Amino acid sequence: MSAPLPRRRGRPHKPADPDQVIALARDWLGTPYHDQASLKGVGCDCLGLARGIWRELHGPEPFPIPPYSRDWGETGDREVLAEGAARLMLPVPLDASQPGDFLLFRMRPGAIAKHVGILIGPDQFIHAYERLGVIEEPLTPAWARRIAFVFRFPRPSPRRRKTS
Repeated sequence: MSAPLPRRRGRPHKPADPDQVIALARDWLGTPYHDQASLKGVGCDCLGLARGIWRELHGPEPFPIPPYSRDWGETGDREVLAEGAARLMLPVPLDASQPGDFLLFRMRPGAIAKHVGILIGPDQFIHAYERLGVIEEPLTPAWARRIAFVFRFPRPSPRRRKTS
């Protein structure tokens, strides 16, 4: 069981349009895998995918991302990715996830959550996976049981909204 995460400070934000988040995530499909990168069509890892979606919704990232290890079995006292997401995003109970949500996976029991994906439907998600790049695949029971945290992207401010 994970420790409670700190709540966002300031006034609460409304969630982003899930259809917009899904469309942005799908636009990254086929981007090659590249550790610690976040450039659509060039290369990204799972966190880079989420960072790229954030930039497309909100503009520049609000704080620098320090280097991180690729070790999915890493243990520690802090859920660093979840804490960072809680600073910017809207926490969601695990049983209330919806398409467009940001998923954090704990890949091994006792490890910290180190993998990221975007829920596309009740049984599909998009993530960046080593050797495969950004892919959409089934959210199988093996993946679903590893979900440790769920967040929603906040709605962009009116000045950031794109007009089509």
